[in-house]
Amino acid sequence: MPAFHFREENRLKGKGRKHAIETGVEPLSAMTRRASRISSISESIFATVTRWAVEHQAVNLGQGFPDFDGPEWIIAEAHAAMRAGKNQYAPMHGTRSFRRAVAAYQKRFYGIEWDPEDEITVTAGATEALFCAVLAFVEPGDEVIITEPFYDAHHADVLIAGAVPVCVTLHKPDFRFDPEAFERLVTPRTRMIILNNPDNPTGKVYTDEELRWIADVAVRHDLLVLSDEVYEFLTYDGARHIPLASLPGMRERTIAVSSTGKTFGMTGWKIGYAMAEKGLTDAIRAVHQFATFAVNTPGQHAMAYALGKLEEYLPVLRTLYATKRDLLFAGLCRTPLTPHMPRGGYFLVADIPESVAAGDIACAEHLARHAGVAVIPLSPFYASCDEGKRMLRFCFAKRDETIREGLARLERVPPEAWQSLA
Repeated sequence: MPAFHFREENRLKGKGRKHAIETGVEPLSAMTRRASRISSISESIFATVTRWAVEHQAVNLGQGFPDFDGPEWIIAEAHAAMRAGKNQYAPMHGTRSFRRAVAAYQKRFYGIEWDPEDEITVTAGATEALFCAVLAFVEPGDEVIITEPFYDAHHADVLIAGAVPVCVTLHKPDFRFDPEAFERLVTPRTRMIILNNPDNPTGKVYTDEELRWIADVAVRHDLLVLSDEVYEFLTYDGARHIPLASLPGMRERTIAVSSTGKTFGMTGWKIGYAMAEKGLTDAIRAVHQFATFAVNTPGQHAMAYALGKLEEYLPVLRTLYATKRDLLFAGLCRTPLTPHMPRGGYFLVADIPESVAAGDIACAEHLARHAGVAVIPLSPFYASCDEGKRMLRFCFAKRDETIREGLARLERVPPEAWQSLA
């Protein structure tokens, strides 16, 4: 449909089909005209891969959520909250018990003191916290530095805000960034850096040295940092999560985001939270109050209880996921794919064999169709680099039998089938 000036569109309203035929100008329907802020946003690759998985009855090792329930004792606590009448709207910024539980673990684990009244906001998952933070501080025309491969919401939120995402690539094999290339991206229009630590999809856990370098850039250039830390407790092999807000000069310019969905395997409850100093929090709440206003009341009460049991829960969690990671990694090593060992999160990425001519999207569709395994192609999470065209993302937040079945199907793919991919 040809585009034309809004004023011309208004002029044609009401003149009917005859006028359109005479002039050759098709009026846009008010029912189909999309706002320009979403003109560059298309269907998520996750929706596409899910469609492939359903169509071909594939084992889904792509989508990023567990195919098993979180702890039964948390579910029991939610039931108790419901029976106790905790079923109406929660306060806009979250239940007091949950905010106090977040503040308590942040101080206990990291030494960071957040005021539960003025510096913690409960959101509909980390996704809403990220959206509210970007909308609260990023103006149209601003630039926002994000890492690639990026979590798709980071890139989309910047576009919806009318800003420009500027990508710094995390390069294989260890997914480190080039500091000089990073700093060259900073311009007078740069407003924010978005960081994902531990990283989705690479499984990278940023080192103290890397985080201090980013903090130095943020301070010198007076930038905000939106720190997506939803996988903060999923670290392995001695890797340690370091919250950016714990570094010198960063508490007052960091918006830290986390999620009980990732920590406790309850992604459908959608309970996330943003932590920031009061001035930043006030702006985030200004958006949040008109986005979702309030979040799952009984779930917040249950998660407040759960956060108080982190010390006894986390060793079990890390052992569970490390075992699943190792199972998937070892199995992929028996295929033509080359996996990269993650140190955090619950994803790993694997290289497509050099002998395979097809790119990641064609390869992922082929595996869903002919091998019955659904995985996520990585190129949709890059904007300035072609590395993703040779990689696939796997999720190991799955039952062991799901992982084993997916691996068995991949191992049954004959070598000639890989070579035939074009």
